[in-house]
Amino acid sequence: MTGFDEFGPAAADLVRPYVITKGRGLPDEAQLSLITLVTATGDEQQRPTQLSPEEQNLLDLCTAGFLSVAEIAGHTRLPMGVVRILLSALTERGYLITRPPVQRAPLTDRHLLEEVLDGLRAKFG
Repeated sequence: MTGFDEFGPAAADLVRPYVITKGRGLPDEAQLSLITLVTATGDEQQRPTQLSPEEQNLLDLCTAGFLSVAEIAGHTRLPMGVVRILLSALTERGYLITRPPVQRAPLTDRHLLEEVLDGLRAKFG
């Protein structure tokens, strides 16, 4: 029996992400969450040629502007964990820039909004 026959096709699916990520672990959630925005650095001439096809694809995708990690995973159809690992490695090497998403605006006090509405009604009827 060959190794493939012993483990079946499911084993090949388990090995591929490990090979793509070169055995690296997941980055910290605070460092690279699903809504972290990612873009490529401006200089495309300094890209190394030793990048894997998946890393090259991520860089090409990120040159268009800021995309979230979730959007990048959707475009590449790679597992989310694999995308996070590859993006983290590319960021550490200086090929990508990450930016946390914009903080949600604080809610305005309801009492203040009612006062503004009352003032507008008084002025304009």
